[in-house]
Order: sequence, then C-alpha cells, then structure tokens
Amino acid sequence: MPTSVGVTKSATLASGRAGLALFYAYRARASLRESDDQTASLLLDQAAETVESIRMPPGLFEGFTGVAWAFEHLLGERNDLQSEEINEEIDNVLGSWLDESPWSNTYDLISGLAGLGVYSLERLPRPIAAECIESVVDRLQETARSERAGLSWWTRPEWLDPWSRQRYPGGYHDLGVAHGIPGIVAFLARVCSSGVASRKARTLLEGSVAWLLDQRCEETQGSRYASFAGPGIELHPARSAWCYGDPGIASVLMIAARCSGNLAWEREAIDLARQSAHRPMGETRVVDPGLCHGAAGLAHIYNRLYQATGDTEFRDAATAWFERALAFRHPGRGIAGFSAWNPIDAEGSLGWCADPGLLTGAAGVGLALLAATTDVPPDWDRVMLASSPMPIPAVGAA
Repeated sequence: MPTSVGVTKSATLASGRAGLALFYAYRARASLRESDDQTASLLLDQAAETVESIRMPPGLFEGFTGVAWAFEHLLGERNDLQSEEINEEIDNVLGSWLDESPWSNTYDLISGLAGLGVYSLERLPRPIAAECIESVVDRLQETARSERAGLSWWTRPEWLDPWSRQRYPGGYHDLGVAHGIPGIVAFLARVCSSGVASRKARTLLEGSVAWLLDQRCEETQGSRYASFAGPGIELHPARSAWCYGDPGIASVLMIAARCSGNLAWEREAIDLARQSAHRPMGETRVVDPGLCHGAAGLAHIYNRLYQATGDTEFRDAATAWFERALAFRHPGRGIAGFSAWNPIDAEGSLGWCADPGLLTGAAGVGLALLAATTDVPPDWDRVMLASSPMPIPAVGAA
C-alpha cells in the first residue's frame, strides 16, 4: 500500500478512505509500522469531512453509514468523542428513515436494509441501535414474499442498472451475498444472537434459509447455485466468490448455523464449501485479486472456514487461493503491484485499474493477507458478514 493517503478522494467503505482506514488500523494492530495508527486516524478525519460537506446515500458500502461503521469499529472502544457525535447524528437519521412503511427501497447488504442493520449491530448496546435493528427486521418482515419453500425477497427492476433491467425486465430473486437474499440470511442470523428482536428474526431466518436451500440446482455445472432465479429465468452457474456463488453462500450458511445452533445447516454449509473448494480454478471466473469477487476473497472465506472447523481441506484451499492472489501481483503496477479488473468508463467497459479500495482493491487484499499471516483477529470482516462464530457446543457440554 502507498504511504500517501491522497490516493483516493472518496470517503466510502467500499472504495474510499473509510476502507483504507481499516487496512492501516489493522496493520497498526499487527505492529508492522509505527505510523499506521496516525494514518488511519487521518483517513477517518478526511472521510468525516466528506460526510459533513457532501450529500451521500445511506448505504453501507457506498454511503455515509459505511463511514460511520468504520468510526464505530475502530474508535468506538476508545469512546472517541468525534466518532460518537457523528454516529449519534447518523443513528437519529436512520431511526427516522427506517420508519418508512411500506418500505420502498432496496433490501441488500451493499446499499439497503441489511447493510443498515449491520451498521446498527456494530452500535449495540446503545438503545437507538436496538431500535434501528428492530425497525430493519420489521421492514424485512413486511417486504418478505411467502413462497412454496419459505420466504424470499424480490429485486425490483427499478433498482437495476440499465443493462440488467433490459435482461431481467421483471426483476429477479438475487442469490448473491452482496446484493441478495444470502446477505439477509447472514444479517438475520447475527440478529438472532444479538438478543434484539430475536424471535421475529428467527422466524424470518428459518423461512429464508429454507427458501435458499430449495434453490440448489445440480444442473448448474461447477456451482450448486446460480446468481439469479425467478420465473422464466434460465439458470447459469455462478462464479466462485464472496459476492455471488457457492463460497459466499457456504459462509452465510455457516453463520446461520452457528448463530442458531442448527447442526443440519452446518453440515450443508461444510458440504457446499468442500465442493466449491474442489472447483477447478479455471472454471471459477476469478480474474483479479480483490475481496469481492477475486482470489483474496476466496482465500479469506476458506481461511475463516478453516478457523471455524479445523478442516484441513479449507486450509489447503485458502493457501491455494492466497498463492493465486499473490500471482496477480506485478511490482510497479496498480497499488503495491495489485490491479483490479473494474469498470473504467461510463459505459461500464472493463479494464485494469489502480484500485486502493476495500471491496475490489488493494486494501482488501492487504486485510486478507494480514488475517492469514498475523494473530490479529480479522473482526473487520463483520461488515461483509463473513465472520465465523464459535463451533456449536456438543450436546451435554458445559
């Protein structure tokens, strides 16, 4: 990573200074550089100035709640006055906004309800955070669709980009962690273990997991799950990634299992993760190193599954994907040698670019590497709903 904090003007968690602050703060915890803590603080200050001066959307990864999440995650335990003032204001804004009923905005982790709930989980045990979580669960309950196999949420066409709306004019069921129902599953699981709105969240969790498991399709070569589903939608195998595909869904099912004590879900998660770990790399559609849909993201998922289960298959898969991520590094290019395959113009054309960010760029790669090479717990991955809770106790255990 560069020593300059002027590498991006964005404040966001996904691609801006809030995400960079996470990297520098965690590298400081690993005691790799003395100046890292100061750099993280400077990045947070700059992100706060942007939030105060520029109108931003509320979403977790591209909006002001992501900046607030970074403040709470990094400074909350210090009782930092600046971060508390910023976050209290955001708490009140969210509390009012979440009173909207019926809810007409998105439900997903990246920019919708699940993401707002993840921010509020980080703010517990404050009463306003509990109120916001209860509101998020209420909005999820009122927007849930009762299906043959359980509960689901529908992605409306007006929420889609023009290309996707042309391809799916009626919308679809989204099967990705980042933008779809698996992200809701992981959020609801976290709510169940938080002690807030647990009974209502448990009902929604059981219904959404039942629906998700019903979407398994052995016909999608190399992947049990497609990216999208719905009437008239032809199923295609998803890539292997956190954002879409079997590894991300396996991670979500593990979280749901551990938070609810459901051993059947855990067995399903492990079986799905093992199958995904054996998928040939050439079929995964991984073309760059980032967290969202790249090699470092897969390495981190398998690393977390290994930590959660002790299964050496996941250790070996993590090692292989870290090696793949490092193979993408070309000194002198991108950020610290890492480039991202991202949209590079208004038309959405893809190309290699220098991306410093958390979600698809070098900061995310660095955090995954820190998680694998130091003893600093990677609690930052709570924002991606990727943290694996402790094993389910055996019957009769103390």
